[in-house]
Amino acid sequence: MSYQVRVPSSGHEFSVEENETVLDAALRQGVGLPYGCRNGACGNCAGELISGEVKYEEGSLKAGAKDLYEQGKALFCQSLACSDLEIEVKEITKSQDVEVKTLPCRVEKMQLLSHDIMKVELKLPENERMQFLAGQYLEFILKDGKRRAFSIANAPHDDDLIELHIRHVPDGQFGDFVFKEMKEKTLLKIEGPLGSYYLREESNRPIILVGGGTGFAPLKGMLEHAFKIGFDKPIHLFCGVRAVRDLYMDEMAKAWLTQHKNLKYTAVLSEPEDADNWQGKTGYVADAVIEEYSDLSGYDIYLSGPPAMVKRGMDIFYASGLPETQIYSDSFEYSDDALKSMGIQKPRS
Repeated sequence: MSYQVRVPSSGHEFSVEENETVLDAALRQGVGLPYGCRNGACGNCAGELISGEVKYEEGSLKAGAKDLYEQGKALFCQSLACSDLEIEVKEITKSQDVEVKTLPCRVEKMQLLSHDIMKVELKLPENERMQFLAGQYLEFILKDGKRRAFSIANAPHDDDLIELHIRHVPDGQFGDFVFKEMKEKTLLKIEGPLGSYYLREESNRPIILVGGGTGFAPLKGMLEHAFKIGFDKPIHLFCGVRAVRDLYMDEMAKAWLTQHKNLKYTAVLSEPEDADNWQGKTGYVADAVIEEYSDLSGYDIYLSGPPAMVKRGMDIFYASGLPETQIYSDSFEYSDDALKSMGIQKPRS
């Protein structure tokens, strides 16, 4: 049995099969519904259910998405149709133009960027390219079937290699592999590009980019793309980390300031060490944004990094007048083994 799904705001219609999620059905038919993690954790797929009925498998919604569900939102990456539907959701109009591929790749270069962040550059087969939008991510497909997601840190025009920034979480299995075992020429399998977190280059609003830790990676790709296409609206990049030793590619960001007059850059340390002798901004990076911009209603904001940082930022920015349609986020969920190493158990639904 199949049901019809209609999006009145765009006029798009598509069919969804029994036991197929609304998001999977939309993407299969070229309708660009938004998504991030696709596992019921980030909430990027949330929208309104105007009419009809959906259901969820037990345990399919994680903590952050469950909060949105309890507020009356539909989570389309996990919802299964029980009838014809009418939905309201912010569509991604360009996602249907991007082909998702599963490809082999080779580790071409590795470079330590900080004490716990490795830049890994991947080479695809000679006859392949991965077309992507600035800010999207890919997933490694591991031998045991597990997946690990990482943001693409380079711009679409510079696609000879795919650049990733991989943080070493203590006792995280994939991080251990990257830092202790992976070598140049290692062969891997990837799938991508994925995600609805990318630069909306058609917008005429100034933009604020907010990254926590390796949340800088997709913002780097967005910035390099913006520079390439001649985006001339004001751009302010905020990077939040704990201490100076965690602040990576800082010199490159400072160099951009001399080359692009529409760019501002602010680094924010939440826990600076005495030896850092830090004279810049301190505290939470979202608070630093509000100190600079008390009214956000005229801006587009891009927010990426750890889940707690992303949630805090969204709460604060909404309270400061930012419309929901002008914020884009990518919450970096930790893998099960990384959470276990930190003594954290994923909540049960």
